[in-house]
Amino acid sequence: MSRPTVHHLQNSVLSAAQLCNNASEAIELFEERGLFLKPIAKLNISVTLPQLKTPGKSLSNWEVMEKLKRMAQPDQFLVLRVSKSSLEFLRFEAEVEAKSLIKTLIARMDGKAIKLSGFTDSLKIRAAEAKIPFPIRHDWDSFFRDAKGMNEANPGERPDTIHLENLPCRWFATKSEPDLPSENIMRRVFQTFGDLRHIDVPLLDPYRHENQITGGNFRTFSPFSNQLTFEAYVQFKEYIGFVKAMDALKGMKLMRKTEDGKAYTAELKIDFDKTRHLSAKSIRRREKERQRLMDLEKEREEQKKLERETEERRLEEERIKKEKEESNKKRRKLEKLTRKKMRQLEREEKRRRKQEEKKQQKREQELQRKILLEERKLLIAQRRLESIRLLTELLERAKIIQQQTEVERKLAELEEERNRQVQEEQQRKEEAERKKKRDEDRRLRELKRREAKLKEKLMQNLEKREEKRKETEREELRQQLATRPKRLKSAVVKTETSTNIRGDESPPGRSSPVEVFNKKTGTWTSIYNYSGIHF
Repeated sequence: MSRPTVHHLQNSVLSAAQLCNNASEAIELFEERGLFLKPIAKLNISVTLPQLKTPGKSLSNWEVMEKLKRMAQPDQFLVLRVSKSSLEFLRFEAEVEAKSLIKTLIARMDGKAIKLSGFTDSLKIRAAEAKIPFPIRHDWDSFFRDAKGMNEANPGERPDTIHLENLPCRWFATKSEPDLPSENIMRRVFQTFGDLRHIDVPLLDPYRHENQITGGNFRTFSPFSNQLTFEAYVQFKEYIGFVKAMDALKGMKLMRKTEDGKAYTAELKIDFDKTRHLSAKSIRRREKERQRLMDLEKEREEQKKLERETEERRLEEERIKKEKEESNKKRRKLEKLTRKKMRQLEREEKRRRKQEEKKQQKREQELQRKILLEERKLLIAQRRLESIRLLTELLERAKIIQQQTEVERKLAELEEERNRQVQEEQQRKEEAERKKKRDEDRRLRELKRREAKLKEKLMQNLEKREEKRKETEREELRQQLATRPKRLKSAVVKTETSTNIRGDESPPGRSSPVEVFNKKTGTWTSIYNYSGIHF
């Protein structure tokens, strides 16, 4: 809610009050604030109505009021309104500037008659001074005497508190807070009648505003409210102060003179407190309720704070999610570019490999041609070495079979040992449950690892021995070839399978075959040396 401007509030307060042109009867109340008490001057005017004989014909209240205003001239009514209406009469309530004018206006109106257009009969007028409703001593004495639950020994439960309504806010406001009444100014004004015990202005309590009821009689309000009037409870310490105030306010309205010399009046609604508003019990109840509402307001603030924090977290999560999506988008784009680059590199690598393969094929073809030429020179030596290689191979295979048998035996022993350990482990598992099971699993994995490692080690040993044997044979062949003459008169080349070599005998006139290994072709060639022929 936006705070109303000072000019707007001033106009609103003045419109709620009445401009006073005659302040001669004013009695000083509090000169420092320019506050006075002015007697209320009201008349009751009754107009007897004629019988309406014509159906549908009506009487204009406005025309009657205009007739009465003309009869009051040269004086004027401050207020003229219909207070009661019936088929027999109209009753008006009129207010004038000063009480001294009442007798003059009564003399002008009482017993007179007026004529209205459309009516042949005259309307008779009766005028008398209006009685101002105001409580008297008998009223509060009888109320507190007959009321149940009242203890005159307790403040607030006896005639000591005045309830005032329709007090203009700005007439009791300070310069620092021109929109709200000041409890201090109220106290100073009413201390003129006697010492005060309490003053309560509900408008100043943020938990008792009439626009936002939260429970019971307690309300909350904004301090920027544009309320024009307020109510107050004034409690005197002594009964005499209460009586003096009631007597002074009886039949009076509040008047204020402004700095520019103008005067304004406001009619107050005054009564003695019948609700024990300023009793100790009521004050404690309001304090308790105020504390409860303060706690409730604190909880609401905490809830709002929590909601704000939740909203901030949600926005932060959305921001992080959005950043993550942007990051994923950039990453996908980068991955796409990377894949494109990789495909390009793969194509280039494929082309390069094809070119290399073509070059390799050419080199291999050239090498194959050279190998074929060399093979004819090595055939005789290859046949000779073939028989040696076959015998050596058979011996090596026998050794390998023996080693494999030994390995299998060891594996069987390991398996038996493992089974025995598994059984023992299972028994320990029943005793130690999950912990033993994990230990057994670790042992099984360790045994398998050791078994695999042993197998791998045996196979490596076999491969090393095979390589060493072959290397030895090649070295012996090179030595043999190096010690023989380099002449070769005739050679017979013959390639046989392992089965044929085993059953062949050296033909007459030639020695045992010599095996020659060709590294380029990866084949063995047997070479026979005939009698009388030297290499």
